[in-house]
Amino acid sequence: MTSDVLLVGCGELGSDIGLRLVDLGHEVAAIRRDVARVPAPLHGLAVDLTREAPRLPDLDLGLLVVALTARPRTEDSYRATYVEGMGRALDALDRAGQVPRRAVLVSSTAVLGSQDGDAPTDEHTPPRPADGPGRMLLEAERHFVQRVPTGTVLRLSGLYGHGSRNLQDRVREGRIQDPHRWTNRIHRDDAAAAVVHLLTREEQPARLYLGTDDEPAQLGEVAAFLAERLGAPTPPPADPARGHGKRLSNALLRSSGWEPAFPTFRQGYAHGEA
Repeated sequence: MTSDVLLVGCGELGSDIGLRLVDLGHEVAAIRRDVARVPAPLHGLAVDLTREAPRLPDLDLGLLVVALTARPRTEDSYRATYVEGMGRALDALDRAGQVPRRAVLVSSTAVLGSQDGDAPTDEHTPPRPADGPGRMLLEAERHFVQRVPTGTVLRLSGLYGHGSRNLQDRVREGRIQDPHRWTNRIHRDDAAAAVVHLLTREEQPARLYLGTDDEPAQLGEVAAFLAERLGAPTPPPADPARGHGKRLSNALLRSSGWEPAFPTFRQGYAHGEA
């Protein structure tokens, strides 16, 4: 069967995106190294993009999603996955003469660096990646927008939900450091919904959006909320006067019609997460 969606990368978030698109009536071909982990009814393609170019199935491409995952978090790993791996997938589409009507690259707000200051961080804030992985993500963004005329970059803040319990474990174990640091997050359901929204909205999206919830929060505030729910020791309190780090704005994404189901960490962590 001819697929009208190509999903380059099919980890947890990519799978969520693909399944939402299937629910909308699309046929989704999904590239993943371990094809056995591609959920039905997505059509899995077993490809290690860090080593080889994909052999594409029959496509009548309407939508393209690049939602890759690199491990470990090193510059070399991110170059091999996000820059070289994505490049191999785009080369294969060029050879096949396939030009998507809409395309989204899932990136990260890590490309923005720390961005201390009183002003909110948004799409106009110049990126300042602080490490090699961040630099490789920024390079991948640049390649993507140059090569895909219809491409949109979605920079996601910290993902949580669907069994991710790193912060809860740190709260239980009393390992909360720097409670004054501003943090930004988005529930995995809202992240997947944002990608689908940008792919399917009637108007052409902008070239760049930040995907995050409505309320940046200091780490100590989030940890205190979780500690109360978990019956864990009270963590060090946050002091707003000592807050530091970036505070992200989702105003542009919201203005496009997207609305988070979990607008703050309180709704997200109360939804079976703590």
